[in-house]
Amino acid sequence: MINVSVKWQKELFKDVEIDASQPPYVFKCQLFDLTGVPPERQKIMVKGGLLKDDADWAKLGVKAGQKLMMMGTVDEIMKSPEKGTVFVEDLPEEEQVAAVGHTAGLFNLGNTCYMNSTLQCLHSVPELKSALIDYSHSGRSNDVDQTSHMLTVATRDLFSELDKSVKAVAPMQFWMVLRKKYPQFGQLHNGVFMQQDAEECWTQIPYTLSQSLRSPGSSENTDAVKALFGIELNSRIYCQESNEESSETESVYSLKCHISQEVNHLHEGLKHGLKSELEKASAALGRSAIYLKESRINALPRYLTVQFVRFFWKRESNQKAKILRKVDYPLELDVYDLCSDGLKKKLEAPRKFLRDEEGKKLGLKVNEKSSVPKENDVKMSDAEGSSNGGGEPSVAPMEEGEKETQMTGVYDLVAVLTHKGRSADSGHYVGWVKQENGKWIEFDDDNPKPRVQDDITRLSGGGDWHMAYIIMYKARVVSM
Repeated sequence: MINVSVKWQKELFKDVEIDASQPPYVFKCQLFDLTGVPPERQKIMVKGGLLKDDADWAKLGVKAGQKLMMMGTVDEIMKSPEKGTVFVEDLPEEEQVAAVGHTAGLFNLGNTCYMNSTLQCLHSVPELKSALIDYSHSGRSNDVDQTSHMLTVATRDLFSELDKSVKAVAPMQFWMVLRKKYPQFGQLHNGVFMQQDAEECWTQIPYTLSQSLRSPGSSENTDAVKALFGIELNSRIYCQESNEESSETESVYSLKCHISQEVNHLHEGLKHGLKSELEKASAALGRSAIYLKESRINALPRYLTVQFVRFFWKRESNQKAKILRKVDYPLELDVYDLCSDGLKKKLEAPRKFLRDEEGKKLGLKVNEKSSVPKENDVKMSDAEGSSNGGGEPSVAPMEEGEKETQMTGVYDLVAVLTHKGRSADSGHYVGWVKQENGKWIEFDDDNPKPRVQDDITRLSGGGDWHMAYIIMYKARVVSM
């Protein structure tokens, strides 16, 4: 670390740290936090001219205690006149967020698009934000390690900052804590942080939050993250050679869509993903044998995450290669036929009620004699009965004092994380998120752009364009 002072206008910032192992762009993001001047507007004088984003600190000869001069202006919000038209730019920043219709983007800190796109997708889950808000700075329980606590606090603070800003946010604190918790995200190549796999980032963040957001001493809703994203699978494990059979139950946070020549649609890939072969010791045969594992969903999450298994290890090139095959996915996903018999039975009444209500909206007559019995009487909330995703759930799994809801097995697409490129360790990740108003926003790092629904369905692959790697659906539920 090198400590320098930075002169900007009439202000002098002392003891500003430069991490010489990181590119100058990271230093500019630090100055952005201090001055409010965006990195692209900063002009910093160093030996040889202006400081470039990708310059090598070793060649610049910056010494401890050196004073650096910075020029650049803050993009201030203009004050509105006392009377007259009020423009969006004249509103307080929190009101600008509501007027613009989406929250802020995230600056790329050097190959951090995998992290930015993951965060934007998870940030779209209001129940997760509610659970994070309730998490206290000092409320760390004894069974949560310090780095998990720090990452949870950093996630909460970053989500809060995104909600209040229309200007791009530099996620410096979150990134530093993420690298401390998971050192693999801090890998360097020629002095530059390496691109990482967004699926690994998506996996690690909810896992860490699930450790921190548990309710100590509570018998119900002890794991807020599991209630939101957890999928319970019942599996039958069978050996054809020995006729041995067993069963197991496990919890996962995502389903896998396996891609092969036979898979053209998400539903086909999910069916492939719920079947697998494994080799293990057979007590009957006294040796290893091949077992078939068939799984069914036994409990559904509020938010269903699906990963397209697009990357595989290619021995010839010694790197992760990418399957470019086009696999279509729907805006509305019904997973009823992937569920266990017991869960299917529980879903029947809510599904019928959902169909009847949607039929009424279309002007269709409903057979009253075959309506849901009183003991299974359910009511669909206005917010959750429609497929536009515009409203919020009437209940969050971890909140008390709210109405109980029932799953229908029907889900609406709310987020897509895409990858553009041929390798998991290169290329570019982008998050596409459905807003509360039903509109879609493409979060390409610090540059959010409005998109239409047709843009989302074109992300199914088949070429070098952005293609879906992880998608997230929101459950359409009915309230009892």
